[in-house]
Amino acid sequence: MVTVHNEVERLDVEPVNAKENRQLFAARKKIFPKHVKGTFRNLKWVIMAITLGVYYITPWIRWERGAGLPDQAVLLDLANRRFYFFAIEIWPQEFYYVAGLLILAGIGLFLITSTVGRAWCGYSCPQTVWVDLYVAVERWVEGDRNARIKLDKSPWTLIKFRKAILKHFIWLLIAFSTGGAWIFYFADAPTLFVEFWTGKLPFVGYATVGVLTATTYLFAGFAREQICTYACPWPRIQGAMLDEHSLIVTYNAWRGEPRTLKKKERERLGDKAGDCVDCNACVAVCPQGIDIRDGAQLECITCALCIDACNSVMDKIGKPRGLISYATLSDHANSKHSTWQSFIRPRTYVYIAIFSAISIALAVTLMMRSRLDVSVLHDRNPQFVRLSDGSVRNGYTVKILNMVPRSRTFTVTIDGIEGAKMKVAGSDKPAAKTFKIKVDPDKLRSFRVYITTKQNALHQARSDIKFLIKDTTSKESTSYDAIFVGPNK
Repeated sequence: MVTVHNEVERLDVEPVNAKENRQLFAARKKIFPKHVKGTFRNLKWVIMAITLGVYYITPWIRWERGAGLPDQAVLLDLANRRFYFFAIEIWPQEFYYVAGLLILAGIGLFLITSTVGRAWCGYSCPQTVWVDLYVAVERWVEGDRNARIKLDKSPWTLIKFRKAILKHFIWLLIAFSTGGAWIFYFADAPTLFVEFWTGKLPFVGYATVGVLTATTYLFAGFAREQICTYACPWPRIQGAMLDEHSLIVTYNAWRGEPRTLKKKERERLGDKAGDCVDCNACVAVCPQGIDIRDGAQLECITCALCIDACNSVMDKIGKPRGLISYATLSDHANSKHSTWQSFIRPRTYVYIAIFSAISIALAVTLMMRSRLDVSVLHDRNPQFVRLSDGSVRNGYTVKILNMVPRSRTFTVTIDGIEGAKMKVAGSDKPAAKTFKIKVDPDKLRSFRVYITTKQNALHQARSDIKFLIKDTTSKESTSYDAIFVGPNK
């Protein structure tokens, strides 16, 4: 009983002391990545140039589609519910193509992650790309790692204030350009550009630019690695897709340990000394501020800059490259370097097969899709009208959608009831079994049709009829099954 009583007393006292000595959250430590040269750094520069170029330039590319249609190559025309991608035009009822592309992107991400880890995060993620750009600006204004650390610790002076103003001005300019480029995807870019600077843009446009400017500035300028570590769910999800055969950035401890920087210690160890000289070059260049030598970590985005840094050190001390390299956990455990066979395995083939199947299905359906659509709505009240000569008439609303950028003339024919004829409301042409109608490019034309037949041609109260629509030039055709309602027998 005494033991229990003392334990209770101890538990009662400890939380009080904890409030004084413990913090719920550790303060963020600023990270000052050092500039490095090498293969992976060059690859990141190339990818940055391509991705930013695509993002900023794409809305300004023109693509001729014909009179009355937008000439912007890539356009999300929400007002007219249309998506244009060069020669491809997606209508609302074809949204399954967009869903297919999203599924394709997901499978592709699974494939990349299962083979080469977080390559998306390290090279192509918007957060990574813009942080790289912001760090480059920071380095250009304030200097490399040591100069930035010294400047950060120094008191505010005129020089420090001037550099801060210049850096943040360029950051805000990049952020503003990012938000501005985004809205250009939703309307004609040149027109929108003029409207923006003349104050004619709707409020939602200015609000969108403002929000994206703020988020880009805060995320890339201040949050940086915290977005990758805490805000992004992908580091947690990737754990379910990585296995011992996935390539990740790895410190080959079997070669680097025991590590030491001291010359006398290395002389004492002789051949037993590891290749790692404990220079911390890999830590200095890491944008996440981690030490890759501690093993696989949640924060690592596999940007591979530590590989470039370590390789440069190995070159200086005359050691083979690859102390830090892309390697699988399986090969690392067996103290050997990985090859392409290490990560090409049945799981990879499954992802490739699924990715290929979806890609082929999308391509085939895209090439074979019909550019003609029709819908027919029967009048609800009255369902039929008995005319003075004893014949029966039904009314329909017919809608023909021409999904190509040119005018087309269609023949509309009815089939299913012998002797039935139809007449377009408002037309002075006599009733007939077939008539022609013109539909403007990329337009939906709606018109009223009256179908009349003799009562003795109806063998039941509800008879099946079919509307046949055919393009007079391309011979593209479609049909719609409908019902003709008559009096009960």
